[in-house]
Order: sequence, then structure tokens, then C-alpha cells
Amino acid sequence: MDVIEEENTEDIEMMAGLTPSDDEYLRTPVFTLFKNRIPWLLILMISATFTGLIITHYEGVLSATGIGVALTACIPMLMDTGGNCGAQASTLVIRGLALGQVEFKDFFKVLWREFRVALMAGAVLSLITFLRLMFLNQTGAGVAICVSSSMLLTVIIAKSIGCTLPLLAKKARLDPALMASPLITTLVDACSLTILFGVATAFLHL
Repeated sequence: MDVIEEENTEDIEMMAGLTPSDDEYLRTPVFTLFKNRIPWLLILMISATFTGLIITHYEGVLSATGIGVALTACIPMLMDTGGNCGAQASTLVIRGLALGQVEFKDFFKVLWREFRVALMAGAVLSLITFLRLMFLNQTGAGVAICVSSSMLLTVIIAKSIGCTLPLLAKKARLDPALMASPLITTLVDACSLTILFGVATAFLHL
């Protein structure tokens, strides 16, 4: 029971982007807590600069009067939703791997399963997004279509990333918990921005 508890604690800490520690929280020195947290914070901060580069690359889209403001206002919603979708999928797969319910040979089975879930969840979220933008925010139909379409694609990509990365980590003999929320969220953020600006550029001819 002690070993199981230690293993579960280690997985939870790694899923939160922490270096595992054998000591109890209140008995762990403050510097040790800092040392366990700072590596992942640095890695994630540096990787998050890619989202800034994407925004800079599409500066022309954001500078479009009215449209740019509407798109910018939707960025946090898309990024947060994508991150949450990826975290949901990765959590279930990581737990399935830990319990022996999922193996790498189930890769395409898991991907197909999450794809169908993503289609249903994405359809509902994109419909709500479209209605909100049209009737509450009173944006143009073009912007509403762009953002709602981006929502659907973001959910599909996020769940695909969330379910496949832990499986790939397991195949590479890494701890699947390494591919949990922080790393997946960072990847999904970059994908959601690319999708939004890509769709807006193509659909609105910006």
C-alpha cells in the first residue's frame, strides 16, 4: 500500500509539472520545493514563447479594424478550451496505462474513440460559441463562423494530442505522466492559435 501511494503521488506531481519528491509537503525545505518546480516552469515558459511568435506572425490579421479585436477577444476561450480538452483525454489515457487497461497496441482504437468524442463535444461547443458571438457579442457572421469553426478543429486536435502523447511516451519507455496537462496545454495553445489565424486568413481573406 505504501508503494502504491508513493507511485500515485509521483504520477500526480509529474502530471502537474513537478519533479517528484519523496518528502512530505510540510517537511520539505522551501528551497527543495523551488528546485522541484523551476525546471518545468522554465521549459513551459520558453515553449510558450511559440504562441507569442504565432501572434506576431499574424499581426496583419489582428490589425484589421473590428475583426482583429473580435478575434483577440476569442483567443483565451479557444486556448483554455483546447487545454481542457487535451487534459481530459490525457488524464484518462494515463490512468488507463497505469491500470493496464490501455496499451500501445490500442493506439488507433484510442485515437478513433477520442476523435468521435471530439466531434460531438466540438459540435456542441462550436454551436454555443457561434450563437454567443452572433447574439450576445453581436459580431459579424464571418467572425462567428471563423471562431466556431476554429473551436471545432481545436477540440479535435486537442483531444488527439491528449490521447496520443502518453501512448507515445509509453512506447519510448518514458513516464506517460510527463505528457500531462502542462506540456499538452502548451502544445494545444500553439495549435489553437494557428488554427484560428489560419481559418481567419483563408475565410475572411485578410
